[in-house]
Amino acid sequence: MVVRLLFSVFPFLLFMLYAFSHQALAQNQEKKAEEFRIMFYNVENLFDPFDDSLKNDAEFLPGGIRGWTWKKFEKKLQNTSKVIISTGGWRPPEIVGFCEVENRFSLIQLLKRTPLERFGYQIVHEESNDFRGIDVALIYRPDKFKKLYHRAIPVIFEGDTAATTRDILYVKGLAGTDTLHVFINHWPSKYGGASATIPRRRDAALALRRVVDSLNAVVTHPLIVITGDFNDTPEDESVLTHLGAQLKEPATEGPFLFNLMGPFLGKWDTGTHKFREEWSIIDQFIVSSALLRKTEGLKLSDKKAEIVRFPFLIEEDRTHNGTKPYRTYNGMRYQGGFSDHLPILLHLEY
Repeated sequence: MVVRLLFSVFPFLLFMLYAFSHQALAQNQEKKAEEFRIMFYNVENLFDPFDDSLKNDAEFLPGGIRGWTWKKFEKKLQNTSKVIISTGGWRPPEIVGFCEVENRFSLIQLLKRTPLERFGYQIVHEESNDFRGIDVALIYRPDKFKKLYHRAIPVIFEGDTAATTRDILYVKGLAGTDTLHVFINHWPSKYGGASATIPRRRDAALALRRVVDSLNAVVTHPLIVITGDFNDTPEDESVLTHLGAQLKEPATEGPFLFNLMGPFLGKWDTGTHKFREEWSIIDQFIVSSALLRKTEGLKLSDKKAEIVRFPFLIEEDRTHNGTKPYRTYNGMRYQGGFSDHLPILLHLEY
C-alpha cells in the first residue's frame, strides 16, 4: 500500500519540482535582464518665450525673428516628451542627457506639462556662461538611479579666456549597486569655420580628458559614460586623439576610452545630424574600458548603442536627396518638427 502510494505521488512531486525550478530560473533570468538605458538628445533650441536680460535669447521671443510664442514652446515640449517616451517603448530611459536647453524652467515645464510627469524624473542642471544661453542638462528616474554628486566642468579656451562655451556636466550616482560616472557634453560648434574652430573643440576635449585621468587616478576601474554633441565625428582629432576615444579595442590592460559609434561610420544616409548632403555622427557614446569589459553587475548589453530613427523624426530631403531630420524650423519657416539632431541610446543592464 505504501509503495503504491509513493508511486502515485512521485509524478506529482516531479512536476512540482520542475515547476519551482523553472520559476526560479525564469526569475533569475528576468533579474539578469534588468535594463538600464541612457539617452542623449540635442533638442535644438528648447527656449522659453520670456526675455532674459542676461542672455542672447532675442531670437526666441514673441517679437523676435522667429516669432517664438508660448504655444510653440508647448508644442516643442510635447514633441520632446514624445521622443523620450517612444525611445523607451513607453518605459522611458532611466537617464536622459540634453543639450541646447535654455534654463531649468524649460526642463521643469518639460517634466510637468507633458506625459513625462508620471515618471518622476529629477533634474540636474547648472547655468553656463554660453553666449546664447544654452546649457547641457540631465534628468534621471530616482527609482532607478541614485544621484550622489554633480558639478559643472568649465571649458577654458587657450589664448582667449574671455570667450565662453557650454560647461561639461558631470554626474555621479548609483545604478544598481555600481557607481556610474556620466559626462554630458556640447562642444563648440563650427560656426565661424570648421578649421578656425578646431582649437576650441580641442580645448573641450582636453578639459574632459583631465577629469577622466583624475578619476582613473583615484578610482579603481571607474564605470564611465561620456555622451553629447561633440560637433566632431569619432574620427576627428578632438575625439580620437585629444580625448583618446578609441575606435578599435586595444590589447592593453590599462584604462582607455572606447567609442561605441564606430559601427555606424561610413554608411550612406546614416548619422545623427545632416549638413547639406552629408550625414555625420557628432552625437556619440564613449565608455571606459572598465565598463566595456565588465561581465557582471552594471554592464553593456548586447545592443550597446543605437541611433534612434523613428519615422516621425525624419522627412524627405528634396534638396540633397535621401532623408533629413524633421526640424522645428525649416530655415525661418516654422513647421513644428522636432530637432536637427537624432537621439542616441545606450543599452546597459544589471
